[in-house]
Amino acid sequence: MVKVEENFLYIQSIKKQPVKRTPVWIMRQAGRYLPEYMKVRKKHDFITVCKTPELATEVTLQPIRRFGFDAAILFSDILVIPEALGQNLEFLENHGPKLSPQILEDKQIQTLDLQDIEARLSYVGDAIKMITSELNGKTPLIGFSGSPFTLATYMIEGKPTRNFKYIKKMLYHEPGRLSTLLEILTEAVSRYLAMQIEAGVQAVQLFDTWGGILPVHLYEPFSAHYMKKIAAELKKYDVPVTLFSKGGIELAKQLADSEASMIGIDWMTDLREAKNLLGHKFALQGNLDPTTLYGSHDIIRKEVKRVLNVFGGESGHVFNLGHGILPDIPVDNVYQLVDVVREISTDLHS
Repeated sequence: MVKVEENFLYIQSIKKQPVKRTPVWIMRQAGRYLPEYMKVRKKHDFITVCKTPELATEVTLQPIRRFGFDAAILFSDILVIPEALGQNLEFLENHGPKLSPQILEDKQIQTLDLQDIEARLSYVGDAIKMITSELNGKTPLIGFSGSPFTLATYMIEGKPTRNFKYIKKMLYHEPGRLSTLLEILTEAVSRYLAMQIEAGVQAVQLFDTWGGILPVHLYEPFSAHYMKKIAAELKKYDVPVTLFSKGGIELAKQLADSEASMIGIDWMTDLREAKNLLGHKFALQGNLDPTTLYGSHDIIRKEVKRVLNVFGGESGHVFNLGHGILPDIPVDNVYQLVDVVREISTDLHS
């Protein structure tokens, strides 16, 4: 494991130690809004970039070189886990990911193979070692995975969907079958994140993108429960764990008894309410609406200031978007975001 440097603002903020300013990074910061990323993609398809350590390293470092974010995040995809378990994974242009066969019956669940999953994902560990070598102790690297429920959603649906027919059918018709799948995914995610930590990441994040499709009363038994199991399992590594669920304050509240270090807050949630409910125990990450970056520089400044004022000069906040950056955001607006976060938060912390 790479030693965590005490001068990492990102780590200090999670630990609620005094900081000179609020750290900033953004979800999906290595991606399609960057011309240098698109240059790589003209030569290589998405899954090749994920599976080639040299390419994954290059695109991970691109936003660090350009913006100097306070954390890098591993370039990969959450669906490498279903593929490692035995599903076929394709990325179709303009249609998104496709997983086959869909996991609909017990016999398909039984084909999922946890044995040697670390070996099948070894290219991720190789990329982490290469990235941390390049970062050279100057910027922390975040590893990540999808949550068990989010992964199950993709595995059951097989492709992007609007009505979530198949997972909802299993949820209400065969909940035991869904729970069996979620247990398998919990072990897979725990082992995958442990592998990332051992390879050198200094923090990890669980993305629960589809937790919000669950009714509030079913979020705990079918999503939060498994995320909390993973956070508890990773506690022995003494690295920060962030849990992020897209779906509002009612879902975030159900993570309040977790052993995570930080809770990610989406843009649909009032950050001050989240701070009042969760800030005594957790650092918080977020939560600027990603579409703010379509606005003028004055609007970006206004909205950044609104978010930062919730914490004022307190530590325990990592500035981020309330979900991922959109692919057609002007690069110049990202510079504006980073500059004003640093300027305003420096004043607040002085």
